[in-house]
Amino acid sequence: MKKTLIALTLSTMVLGGCASNATNTQKGAAIGAVTGALLGKGTGDNAKSRYVWGALAGAIAGGAIGNYMDKQEQEFRDELADTGVSVYREGDNLRLQMPGNITFATGSANIAGDFYPVLDDVARVLNKYEKTFLVVEGHTDDVGSAESNQSLSEARARSVKNYLTQQGIDERRVQVQGMGEYQPVVPNSSDANRQTNRRVELRIIPNKAS
Repeated sequence: MKKTLIALTLSTMVLGGCASNATNTQKGAAIGAVTGALLGKGTGDNAKSRYVWGALAGAIAGGAIGNYMDKQEQEFRDELADTGVSVYREGDNLRLQMPGNITFATGSANIAGDFYPVLDDVARVLNKYEKTFLVVEGHTDDVGSAESNQSLSEARARSVKNYLTQQGIDERRVQVQGMGEYQPVVPNSSDANRQTNRRVELRIIPNKAS
């Protein structure tokens, strides 16, 4: 419970825009804490598989982390240059924001046809840089109830995870998180804005040596 509260607090500060003046390093540290809490709150088989994967894939040590993530960032930028996907660097972490116009239709968790080639590009890079954890976040617009949007955002995140694992990504690397309607990037004041908010974000976190 404590980890969940920390994650929600940091998520509100960083992802909700309250830390808009923070440096990339500060944002990265905060987001690392959020994703660390999310990755760490699994129980049973999920928690076990996470640590088994960590042992299998190995961790990145010290100064090698920055170089590893630099190379991965550049490959994402090269692969996704013409797709509309935004690539952000936040400290040692990366964030890929998938635009709503290619991801899902209103009320649907079915991957849109135009989204498959983008996910194929993402999977190619992820399969090359295996020493990372992934958090797939689903987001919705505000059409419908908050409860239904929460369920929908979780279903969207699972759809993306399932497709990525079909492309060879080890499922033990991947966690899903539904954010519901609570983190819009623009106000839900028009159809175009709602489309923007129906998105998926992929957070890529290096497996750091302890």
